[in-house]
Amino acid sequence: MEQYTTLKEHYKFTDEEAVILKKLQPRMEELADKFIDEFYDYIWGFGTTAQFLKNKDIIAHHRKKIKEWFINLFCGQYDMPYFLHLYKIGEVHVKIGLPTHYVNSAFTFVRTFVLQSIEDNFINKEQHVKEIKAVEKMIDMNLDVLTSSYREEELSKFLSLSKFEKTILTGLKKFNSYINFFLASALALVAFFAVGLFVYDIYLLFFSDLGIEKGILTVLGSLLVLWAAIELIHEEINHLQGKGFAIGAFIMLAMAALIRKVLIYSLSSEKSGELLVIGAVIVGLAIAYWLVGGKKKVSGH
Repeated sequence: MEQYTTLKEHYKFTDEEAVILKKLQPRMEELADKFIDEFYDYIWGFGTTAQFLKNKDIIAHHRKKIKEWFINLFCGQYDMPYFLHLYKIGEVHVKIGLPTHYVNSAFTFVRTFVLQSIEDNFINKEQHVKEIKAVEKMIDMNLDVLTSSYREEELSKFLSLSKFEKTILTGLKKFNSYINFFLASALALVAFFAVGLFVYDIYLLFFSDLGIEKGILTVLGSLLVLWAAIELIHEEINHLQGKGFAIGAFIMLAMAALIRKVLIYSLSSEKSGELLVIGAVIVGLAIAYWLVGGKKKVSGH
C-alpha cells in the first residue's frame, strides 16, 4: 500500500484539517444511527445487496462495522494503522467479489450525508468552507485506499503470469485492437453501401418500369437495412468505449436484410418456396434476438 504520508501529501491534507474533522466527530457520532439506517436504505436499492449480506448475523456485523468506520472517519488521527485498516477492508471487498461500482456509489451517499449535516449546522462561512474541504479530502482518501486493493489484485494476477503467458496476453490485446479497428471500418463501409442501395432504389422507383408498389417496398427494405447498419455502428461505438457489445445488433441487421427480400418477393407468385424458407429463418433469428435481449435484461438486473 502507498505510504500514508505520501497519500496525505498528494491530497494536501493538513494537520489543521485533521483537527477540524476531530471537532466534527461528536456531531457525527450523534448522527451515526441515522446514518446507518439511511445508508442501508441506499445500498438495498442496488438490488443485489442480499448476495453479500446473506443473513441477520452478517447484516448486524456489517452495520456495526460501517457505524464504527463512519465515526472513525472523524477520529483526527490518520496514521498508518488507520489507512492499513482501510486497506484490509478493501481486501475483504475483493475477496467476496464486491464490485467497485457499489463501493463508489456508497461513498456518494456518505459524501452527501456528511455535507448535508455541515450545511444544516452552518454558522461561520470561513469555518464552513474549511469543514467541507477537510471532509471532501478525507472521504476521497478513504475511497482511494479502499479501491487500491482492487488495483493491486489485478496487478498481482498479471504478475503471477509467466513471461510466455504475458506475451500471449499482450499480443491478444493488440490483435483485438486491430480486429476492432477492422470491424469499425467494415461497418462504415456497409453503411456507405446501404446508403448507395437506398439511393439506387429511389432512382429505380422514379426512372424505371419497376412499378410503384414494388418500388416502394424495395425502398422500404433498403431503408430498413440502412437503419440496422446504423444501429450496428452505434453498438460498435459502445463496445469501443468499454460498454460491452450487443450481438443482437448483428441479428437485427440479418433480419433487416431478409425482411427486405420478403418485401420484394411478396409481389412474385414464383417465389413462394423461397419466401417460406426466408420466413422460417426470420422466425429463428427473431427467437435468437428475443433470447439475447432477455439474457441482457437479466444480467442488467
